[in-house]
Amino acid sequence: MAHSTRETERKYAAPAADDISWLHDLSGVGPVASVAERGIQELDAVYYDTDDLRLARTSASLRRRTGGTDSGWHLKLPLPGDSREEIRTPLSSENVPVELRDLALSRTRGAALRPVMRIRSTRFLRHLLDGEGDVLAELSLDVVYADSLLDDDGGHAMWTEMEVELADGDPALLDGIEKVLRKNGVDRAQSVPKVVRALAETTPFLERTSDARAEVTPGSAGHHVLSYLDRLVDALRDLDPAVRRDTPDAVHRMRTTARRLRGCLRSYRSVLDRQVTDPIRRDLKWLAGELGVERDHEVLRERLTSGVGELPGELVLGPVNARLQAWDAAQRAEGRRRTLDALASHRYLNLLEKLKLLADAPPLRTKAAGKPEKVLVKALLKEYDRLVQRMDRALDMPSGSERDATIHHARKAAKRLRYAAEAARPALGKPARRLGKRVKDVQRVSGAQHDSVVTCDSLRRLAVSAHAAGEPGFTWGLLHGQERAAAGARERQLPEVWARARAAARRKALRR
Repeated sequence: MAHSTRETERKYAAPAADDISWLHDLSGVGPVASVAERGIQELDAVYYDTDDLRLARTSASLRRRTGGTDSGWHLKLPLPGDSREEIRTPLSSENVPVELRDLALSRTRGAALRPVMRIRSTRFLRHLLDGEGDVLAELSLDVVYADSLLDDDGGHAMWTEMEVELADGDPALLDGIEKVLRKNGVDRAQSVPKVVRALAETTPFLERTSDARAEVTPGSAGHHVLSYLDRLVDALRDLDPAVRRDTPDAVHRMRTTARRLRGCLRSYRSVLDRQVTDPIRRDLKWLAGELGVERDHEVLRERLTSGVGELPGELVLGPVNARLQAWDAAQRAEGRRRTLDALASHRYLNLLEKLKLLADAPPLRTKAAGKPEKVLVKALLKEYDRLVQRMDRALDMPSGSERDATIHHARKAAKRLRYAAEAARPALGKPARRLGKRVKDVQRVSGAQHDSVVTCDSLRRLAVSAHAAGEPGFTWGLLHGQERAAAGARERQLPEVWARARAAARRKALRR
């Protein structure tokens, strides 16, 4: 069973071996009361990667390490700032554990993993302790020996580095420690994984920029669209391990990222050739749909549980909570199965390959070189016109199921316009930001209306099941009435919100 920890550390150039008197200055930094010697550790790690180093190129690493206090398999994934997530499994054979292989799949894209580097470190270890003797941080000086395993004549490298790793407490402690180190001439070093440094020193490692990317003019429409796409492609890849491990909100974020990608490829077809991007859009729609089974149930479960919990006890008639729990267990299991099956499918792996190719060699059209004030504004106005058609049609209809469906379609158009505005915001500034904010309000209100409509459908099915089992249907009917009223309130709010969004999308306002 894998165990996950958050690792927050900073690297420094190695200090002179005969000048470490500054160690005493660390006592008194924040809660640090003393510095304790912890001896020497001999660490031996074999790093695994694909032949073309897909893990290292995305700042991740996978190793089998012996020695020290944490022998085992370690998969390290980057997090913002000075942190990384380290996922550990116990030592096993030299075959990569299936769980770690799957968690790395969005980076390897199914390519085989094999040993690429052996790194041995002699570690001089010290602990920074508080007044109770608890470890606050770990300071280590590593003498590193790296041997490439990529080929028979692999290169070799040796260096010395220092690391300060937070064990517990406020990350601001690292700032205080760094002040002492800098005062004593110990400079901050680039925080790259050891295996990345070893690869850089022993083998041609860095990718050459593709010809297609090299042709993108900085500040052009294509530059802004590709920058947005790069962030989304990276986010989709990075969310994959969290979704597999059922981390809270991960499915929601991955689904939203897939939708943003799909919307961007639709909105900016004047920049990227749709013959290439349309198949990707279809796969993204499929992925969002598969993730949606689990995500929609999460939203519905929270809504129903909250609704029942807010009712006075005398209005909860029959085994309402028991039926809700049984329904939740069955639906949650089905949603999780659909998510994991999707991430294990060939279609998903093919999608990851297509997205990588799209980022590396984008199919640029002529307008990619155009000015964003012209190309991006035109794309936004096209999406706006689609939204106008759908929203005006919805608001002209009488209340009922047909209007509910039309509002839902208008909501989808609002999402696409919002995502297109996100991509354009670095180029267009305040007008795009204002438009995105107003359209988000439309999406929020229409989304709340849709959630109530969907909840009504589920409540009806639960009521039918309860009736068939001879249980009272009063509580389900009461909740149904509340949700229908909530949907009506959102419908009445929508025209005002839509009017504000229309004002923000005027052609003159976008060109300001």
